[in-house]
Amino acid sequence: MKTSIRLEQAVQKLYVAFHNNALNPECCKQCAVGNILDNTESWKHLSDRHGSLKLNYVGMVNQNLGRKFNGYTPQELLHIEAIFLKNCGYSIPLHYRGTRPNNPEDKDLLFKGLCAVIAYLCELDGISNVMDYTKLFETHVKRQNTLHQSFNVT
Repeated sequence: MKTSIRLEQAVQKLYVAFHNNALNPECCKQCAVGNILDNTESWKHLSDRHGSLKLNYVGMVNQNLGRKFNGYTPQELLHIEAIFLKNCGYSIPLHYRGTRPNNPEDKDLLFKGLCAVIAYLCELDGISNVMDYTKLFETHVKRQNTLHQSFNVT
């Protein structure tokens, strides 16, 4: 399976952030998009609220000009962040009265958000999810069945 440079770089940055405890849904520099964009917060000027799917004027101008940030359009970046936040247990867009997880730094919660983002990134590139481990088990089961048939084991 051939992956794009943007996908490889994004997955690598998210992986490093996750393992270095530098993935924080509430920080524009350490959220999913913040990490993909090299821990910058300039992307937050593409919408009026963190987690919003609606581009503001600056976002629409950049989108219409075909501008890409580390390979992703402004609209794609907003979707990436919304998916991350939702899968980490937040209601979007972020608001002080909105739903928020009890422990935003919980590794299981962050991993769930990370997996959802990676699935979306793969979808954007038109490839199967690189985090889908079920194919590994299918191959293993097929190999086991072949071994059992070879040795006449039932």
